[in-house]
Amino acid sequence: MAKTFMDLVNEARAHTKEIDVHAAAAAIDAGGVTVVDVREPDEYARGSIQGAINIPRGVAEMGVPQMVPNRSTRIILYCAGGNRSMLAADNLRQMGYESVESMAGGYQAWTQSGYKTTR
Repeated sequence: MAKTFMDLVNEARAHTKEIDVHAAAAAIDAGGVTVVDVREPDEYARGSIQGAINIPRGVAEMGVPQMVPNRSTRIILYCAGGNRSMLAADNLRQMGYESVESMAGGYQAWTQSGYKTTR
């Protein structure tokens, strides 16, 4: 039987760390973390987490190693709702990134929690 998108996301979730927006905000405030927005450029242009770099999900496995070559760097990924970032985070984990996390709820949860964004 063929897998669905959500089957893939749930398999990734079983192997990859997911953090909530409050933990992500605390980590970002503390520094030493690279934040990657895996949404498409048009989504990113409408607003993003301050300091996030945009590397769309479709090229994350190529783009992240170019932008973040040190595989021990802590990376927090997010998308609109947390599914695309989970898939990207799991692939980066498989590529040897040691501290990669997906932000649960994505940008939607970030904005609903009242955290600052940039345009």
